[in-house]
Amino acid sequence: MTIPKQVKTVLDALEKAGFDAHIVGGCVRDLLQAREPKDWDITTNAKPEDVQKLFPDSFYENKFGTVGVKTGSKNPALDVIEITTYRVEEKYTDKRHPDAVRFTAKLEDDLARRDFTINALALTREGKITDIFDGVADLKNKLIRTVGEAKDRFNEDALRMMRAVRLATELGFEIEQKTFEAVKQNAHLINLIAKERVRDELIKIIDAKNAYDGILLLQRSGLLRLTIPELEAGVGVAQNKHHIYTVFEHNTLSLKWAAEHDYPFHVKVAALFHDIGKPQTKRGEGPDATFYGHEIVGAKITKHVLENLRFPSGITQLVCSLVKNHLFYYNIGEVTEKSIRRLVAKVGPEHMDDLVKVRICDRMGSGVPKPEPYRLRHFRYMVEKVQKDPISVKLLKVNGEDVMKILEIAPGPKVGQILAILLDEVLDEPKLNTKKYLKGKVKELGKMADSDLAELTKKAREKEQKFEKAVDEEVKEKYWIK
Repeated sequence: MTIPKQVKTVLDALEKAGFDAHIVGGCVRDLLQAREPKDWDITTNAKPEDVQKLFPDSFYENKFGTVGVKTGSKNPALDVIEITTYRVEEKYTDKRHPDAVRFTAKLEDDLARRDFTINALALTREGKITDIFDGVADLKNKLIRTVGEAKDRFNEDALRMMRAVRLATELGFEIEQKTFEAVKQNAHLINLIAKERVRDELIKIIDAKNAYDGILLLQRSGLLRLTIPELEAGVGVAQNKHHIYTVFEHNTLSLKWAAEHDYPFHVKVAALFHDIGKPQTKRGEGPDATFYGHEIVGAKITKHVLENLRFPSGITQLVCSLVKNHLFYYNIGEVTEKSIRRLVAKVGPEHMDDLVKVRICDRMGSGVPKPEPYRLRHFRYMVEKVQKDPISVKLLKVNGEDVMKILEIAPGPKVGQILAILLDEVLDEPKLNTKKYLKGKVKELGKMADSDLAELTKKAREKEQKFEKAVDEEVKEKYWIK
């Protein structure tokens, strides 16, 4: 176990001043698992005012005895170390916060107020562990178990039920049977928790490698029905001859692929919600059931869910766009470049790769063997092709009007010939694409005989076609397109 120097410095200062000091909570759990802690907490018998005297560069902005000590570290996990006085907590009337806290002189009292045994571990600078609730054994056995009676812990703070699922998901643990039964019995209390706090736990569940297991735990515990009932609505809803899974199974398996392949968070959410509109749009039963318009309905439902959970508007808009457009039609030879351009304009060029990833999740969540068949690779090729700048005279810093003005000529073939020759030069040497140079070149070309100009134009256009073909072949090769 490696304790960072910033943490050791804080522990040393407290102990030299005559106080007890222990590292506590999730960071101890992470150390014992050889994981890098995301933050560091210390517990002590020093009162908040004593801590502030020892650490002038600190802040105390709460009523729970927690002082934030600034370390100056560039590591976000270490820039602020939180020091909390040993405390016991009074009743949780609102099921969210203690009505009051009372400082105590005993470490054991402080550990007894914590949520789960694996978070109720204390560690000294020398590496001695205080473990009065068998948290080390639960770590070894990969169990999430509450400190004391589970129903009491969940009645104190109902968010702990979501946290149990989140920790099990992140760590790959199981929730101990009595603890899980208490979650099911008290799931309704989650409605008392602020949407933002529920959202934060959901984000961590969806963003975990085991996100699939996390969503299933939420469903089995009854928490999903209370937090995202629209997703739960897909449970048991059969699809048609194109699907072997129910709507809920398909959505969660789509998320599974996204999570296991470390797709961006917004793609994971879109994968989970992409068919959320199917229960409402289902018509008929059996192999010929239909779900017309489910992507449109799904985008509206997704917007409602994410707004209800107080997700940022940027994430909400992006996920809704991916859900709405995930059924993009693409058959080689049927879909035109124009229709691809319209889709790129709707989704945004920077999110086309996200859209393809959602389609891949949709495929793999259906049980098909290949994530990206030839048709999908060809779609990627077309998307990149239509986004590339066309190789044309529009790239030039002068235009036809400039040519006519400089040479004092009327519109005609000569204008196009000169522009083609200029483009040929610029393709060979892009730095020549300046107004000053090209205007001078126009004057020079204007003095040439028509036959010589025509010959130069022919060579220039042949080179332009060759250049276009080379660019196209390069993009095709990138996506294994023949």
